[in-house]
Amino acid sequence: MTRLFQILATGLTACLIAISARAEEVLTLHTFMSPKSPTVTKMLEPWADRIAEQSGGKLRVEIFPSMAMGGKPPELYKQVRDGVADIVWTLPGYTPGVFPRSEVFELPTVHAGDAKATTMAIQELMPMIAADFEDIHPLLIHVHAGNAIHLAENEIAGPNGLKGLKLRTPSRTGAWLIEALDAEPVGMPLPALPQALSKNGVDGALVPFEIFPPFKLQELTKFSAEGEDGTRFGTSVFLFAMNKDRYEALPDDLKAVIDAASDSAFAAEMGAVWNANEAPGIAFQEKAGNKVMRFGPETMAAFAARGEAVVTRWVEDSKTQGFDGAALVEAARTAVAKHSE
Repeated sequence: MTRLFQILATGLTACLIAISARAEEVLTLHTFMSPKSPTVTKMLEPWADRIAEQSGGKLRVEIFPSMAMGGKPPELYKQVRDGVADIVWTLPGYTPGVFPRSEVFELPTVHAGDAKATTMAIQELMPMIAADFEDIHPLLIHVHAGNAIHLAENEIAGPNGLKGLKLRTPSRTGAWLIEALDAEPVGMPLPALPQALSKNGVDGALVPFEIFPPFKLQELTKFSAEGEDGTRFGTSVFLFAMNKDRYEALPDDLKAVIDAASDSAFAAEMGAVWNANEAPGIAFQEKAGNKVMRFGPETMAAFAARGEAVVTRWVEDSKTQGFDGAALVEAARTAVAKHSE
């Protein structure tokens, strides 16, 4: 009888261990950003820690930076849509045409340079752009502080100085702005930019300052420019999203944990983080002895005039996409202004 109890006890213990092991859900999070980038250290890792804490250890997020799960950055959207990765952080601009409505927040003269204001505007207008995300479960759609101009050799005094230069862009709206500036757009994922600059494949790029520390762009550029009040030349929209089926398959309590960790407070927090990310990058560029130009109102008005041509082009293109781009531009500008107060 004692032997029987021992066998039963051993079996029960094994079952409890198995149940405990099955109780932990592990989510894979894939991104092209490096493990030292602000995206990973200031957004993804704290979010993953929050998920683990708020779930009481029932849910764990394992982060795979630098495309460690394989593939190339433009494939990240398909990876999360198809379930290759449970969660991704990427740029919608890497898959042109898939997220046409969210592009409105990238447009020059719509985004002014405040990551928090535009990110909160996106949260407010999610019902107007929700059709872009029907195949996935969005956790956060956000922007960075915006694109400054960075050049390897040239210095410019205004929009005319960019004529004929080859500039890297991550999106079609960025490409349209470069074309409006009489320059040549070169599409490429961010990790390819340092090599392109070092081999003269491009003359410069439209990117934020926050990428300078992890990608050492202060060693590859000599000139940067923004507006004197921090105004930028458009921005990029970022996609932090989960596979729809994976999310729906979770127990309700774990879905609630994910929802709570990805709410409007998280959006506001990340907007503030991306605003703060710019100062270290600017300091890196200046400390390296490179020039950071702050254009005055007259020069920025000249850039804005070129930017308005991009807005008009986007509105016309929206008609072929089946939505009212003009109404979306108006709503986006109103929301950005509201959250800038």
